[in-house]
Amino acid sequence: MPRKPFVPGAALVVAAALAAGLTACTGGSGSDGEDGDAKSGGTSTSSQAAEPGRYQTLPEACGLPARGTLRDLLPGDGQQLSRTDAKKIYGGQPDITYDTDRRVGCRWTRETTAGTRHLGLDIQRVVSYDAAVSDDDKAQGIYDSKELDAQIPPGGAGSASPGSPSPSASKGGKGKEQGKGTTTNSAPDAKGEKGEAAASGSPSAASSPSGDAGADPTADPSAGLGDSTAPRVLDDLGDAAFLNDKLVTADSGVHRDVTVVFRTSNVIVTLTYDQWSTDKAKLPDSQELQDKARSLAGELSDSLSE
Repeated sequence: MPRKPFVPGAALVVAAALAAGLTACTGGSGSDGEDGDAKSGGTSTSSQAAEPGRYQTLPEACGLPARGTLRDLLPGDGQQLSRTDAKKIYGGQPDITYDTDRRVGCRWTRETTAGTRHLGLDIQRVVSYDAAVSDDDKAQGIYDSKELDAQIPPGGAGSASPGSPSPSASKGGKGKEQGKGTTTNSAPDAKGEKGEAAASGSPSAASSPSGDAGADPTADPSAGLGDSTAPRVLDDLGDAAFLNDKLVTADSGVHRDVTVVFRTSNVIVTLTYDQWSTDKAKLPDSQELQDKARSLAGELSDSLSE
C-alpha cells in the first residue's frame, strides 16, 4: 500500500485562518458598536489555540538516507557484495510502529572481518493535546529531557565549554548507574536499539547506547575526547541539537557509540551510529564516526525541510 505523501502542516494554519474569518463575519455587529469585546464575555470571546506544528505526516525512514551516504557509513572490507546482500544491507530493517504518522524508524547493520557497524534512525512527530501548548513547545520539552538524560555539558558553538562542570554537576547530578567495564559517557535511550543486531547474534544484542551492562559509573565522561569531539550542544542543526559520544570497553567487545538528536519544529530525530571492533587494541575513531553521523543528520534535516 503506498504511503500518503509527506507534507508540512501549513494546510491546518490556512484552515484555522479561514475559520477565524468566518467567525468574525457571523458574529453580528450591533448599532452601538459594542460587539466582540473580549473582556465583556460576549459570544465572540474565544481562547486562542496554540499553533500546530509544521509536520502532519512522516516520511518512510528506510528511504531517507541516500545510498551513497549509507555506503560511507557502512563500509566493507573490500569484498564485492552481491545484489541480494547489497539490498539487505542498504535497504534497512524498518521498525514496527503502530502509527507511521507519529513515529517511524529504521536499522542498518554491516559486519566485516574488522568488526560491525550499526546505524539507527528514529523519527517522532510530536502532537500537543493541550490547547495552550503548541506542538513545537511540546517537542522542545521532550528534546530537553533527552539532552538532560544524556548529561550534555552546557555550552554552544558546537563544542563543550572549557572549564565547565562535569555533566552530572551541570545537569543536577542525574545519572544512570551502570554495571562493570568502562565507558566514557552515557547516551540517551533510542527505541528499538540494535534490533537487527540482536536477531543476527551480534555482540550489540547484549549492549546498546541506551545503557551498557559493562559500563563503569566512575569513568570520566571526557576521557580521551578533545573539545572538538566531546559530547556537546550543536548550534548548526535544526532548531536544537546535541551530540553524544561514548567509548565502551566491556567483556563483550570494544565499541564506540555516537548519538545525534535534533528537533525541527514538532519532529524529533534520534540518530545512533556505532562501531564494534574485533581487536580490542584498536579503538574506533571518534572523529570519523562523529563526522559521518553529523553529515547524515544534516542530510536528514535538509530532507525534512523540503
